[in-house]
Amino acid sequence: MFILTKIADLVQIAPDDFRKQSHVAIEDNINAKYANKVVQKIGLCICLWDILWTSEGLIGHGDGMVNVNVEFRMVVFRPHKGEVITARIVDQSPEGINLATDFFDDIFVPWTELPEVSEFEPSDNIWIWKEEDQVMYFDNNEMVRFRVIAEEWHDQTPSKPVEEVEATEESPVPANAKPPYRITGSMAGPGLGCCLWWE
Repeated sequence: MFILTKIADLVQIAPDDFRKQSHVAIEDNINAKYANKVVQKIGLCICLWDILWTSEGLIGHGDGMVNVNVEFRMVVFRPHKGEVITARIVDQSPEGINLATDFFDDIFVPWTELPEVSEFEPSDNIWIWKEEDQVMYFDNNEMVRFRVIAEEWHDQTPSKPVEEVEATEESPVPANAKPPYRITGSMAGPGLGCCLWWE
């Protein structure tokens, strides 16, 4: 679930940080730039693990920033396909169930990946699994186990401005409607689903 990923980047140290020791200023700038952010094809960066190499600092013209090339390793959240993870149910719809961990919210289990004989109850907005004589509920805020089956990456680069005629108050144009990183899971299998079922 958590991996160490090697990254090479240019770090800019502002004159305000010159009072700090150089390694502390570099660490602070790396954490400010990467911590709790999704990097395409890498994953959700959690924090800096260690610094492997740094170049000499070069002062930029005009702004006084010191530019340092740095090679470092980050702790990254990017589960492998087939990995089983626990998460909490946050929302349900006829399309499936949305899950979240304490630090990551974009996990979705489509209805096709729920246990067989599962059905959606629109009056309670809840999924139900009927197994022989038992009826088991996917209650909101319940802890569940799911298997990672896919991941989606969505480019967050701003698109061209939309003409004002198209973006009216009744139908605003969504800005980056899709999350940068999304995990698709499955709860169809023994041991998967609500943890309480299997205790």
